[in-house]
Amino acid sequence: MGVSVVDSSVAGLGGCPYAKGASGNLATEDLVYMLTGLGIQTGVNLQKLLEAGDFICQALNRKTSSKVAQATCKL
Repeated sequence: MGVSVVDSSVAGLGGCPYAKGASGNLATEDLVYMLTGLGIQTGVNLQKLLEAGDFICQALNRKTSSKVAQATCKL
């Protein structure tokens, strides 16, 4: 037994707007980074995912909640 499905969203966008103080969704970028660090192959190109998240955030005029995206942005 184990986890076969994990729910996340690019840049952590979404979540329940009615839940006061809710942090939103887990950023897919952070999930892929963690799984890769654990040696689990995801088949996801993290760099392309970060680029997609940046594109979506710019289009929506929103900030990413992805810690990986925030860290790589400062490099």
